[in-house]
Amino acid sequence: MKKLKYILFAGILLIAGACDKKLDIEPLQSVSETVALDSDANVKLVLQGAYDNLSKDGMYGGNLFRDAELLGSDGEVRWVGTYSDPRDIFNHEMDAGNTDVENTWSIAYQTINSCNNVLSALDVVNVEDRDRVEGEAKFIRGVCYFELTRLFGKPYVAGGVNGQLGVPVITTATRGVTEASYVSRNTVNEGYEQALSDFLRAAATLPEDNGVLAGKYAAMGMAARMYLSMGKLEEAREMAVAVIGSTQYSLLPNYEDLWNQDDDTDEALFSIQVSPQDGVNELVTFFSIPEFGGRDGDIEIQSSHLALYDPADTRLALFYDGNGAMRTGKWKNQYKNIPIIRLAEMHLIAAECDARLDGNGAFQLNPVRERAGLAPLNQAFVEDVIQERRRELAFEGHKIHDIKRLSGTVDGLSFDAPELVFPIPAREIEVNKNLQQNEGY
Repeated sequence: MKKLKYILFAGILLIAGACDKKLDIEPLQSVSETVALDSDANVKLVLQGAYDNLSKDGMYGGNLFRDAELLGSDGEVRWVGTYSDPRDIFNHEMDAGNTDVENTWSIAYQTINSCNNVLSALDVVNVEDRDRVEGEAKFIRGVCYFELTRLFGKPYVAGGVNGQLGVPVITTATRGVTEASYVSRNTVNEGYEQALSDFLRAAATLPEDNGVLAGKYAAMGMAARMYLSMGKLEEAREMAVAVIGSTQYSLLPNYEDLWNQDDDTDEALFSIQVSPQDGVNELVTFFSIPEFGGRDGDIEIQSSHLALYDPADTRLALFYDGNGAMRTGKWKNQYKNIPIIRLAEMHLIAAECDARLDGNGAFQLNPVRERAGLAPLNQAFVEDVIQERRRELAFEGHKIHDIKRLSGTVDGLSFDAPELVFPIPAREIEVNKNLQQNEGY
């Protein structure tokens, strides 16, 4: 178990962004960097700032997961809160002024710019740390491009050209705004290829054990997730099985013990570190109730989701009745860590690949089922694995992305409907005429 938290000093990394100064208009994918990258310590400080940005509310601090669940709700959750922007995401009625959408875009590009600056200054990093620093920066950048592309672009089609517009792919450091800052959108294929390249390089350069920071198997886990979304089943299985076969991680005996923890569990490949002194857990804010640090219970779990579970499924015990509705106990304490990727997902990825390639995913699926108190299967078909994903990974930000890669529907909308794609923020369109808006906005 990884005991040490990284200390993120919000504000030490001074990023001059227009989101803080209304009159200082510049594209948020081209943010000025004021820290001089002239020493090992300063480069590592900027990298620390990239982790800090990754943990903010618009990214893995919670809203990225929340919005994926709201966008793919399909009757399993209900938004009852007063905030209009998440309500519009839930109702598939977003506009280009949605501040939650803009927040995700701006934080992601600030994070990317920090990573690009780190990568531009690797020559001043201590030689013994250089591979690790490169790997961490590429892991974080890969995460941002993967999430941005699949939210702001039409779905990736396995085996297709994927020339539909994604997001701008920027891999050079920005130290100020020039004409080159006014970029155009790359294709979905280019965004995916960049993210995948970053994950593979990170897996090659990161140590197996890197404390609470991104390590080799976190990068491999993200690559497995990406390969699955791209329909590259052999590659997805290879990555997932390699993580499962390592000695770094193990499934916890009790599902409940995965959640609301101070320290990373033995199942977590990578988590966002949260404590009373640092970090944010917005999943608690919106999924929980005031008793546990949430609002008034903005997201309610519906009976159609609870009906997915066998009565013997021990995961049912994690749900609770609070403020007159059912809630998930995954997000119940505002000062606890947020698992981003965990070993159970690797089993499910491997199981789905086995089922699609060989006709039986039972071998990798059964450890997840048995942990939940369910009998093992002799044969597991693709649908068995997909249903297990819906139960095991519920409210962890997978819902809309699974619907899209499986060509499903949401509230009667096709998986590739314009309403299920985030708009390019109006502010970005206003200051950068080279950005083309998405259909319907």
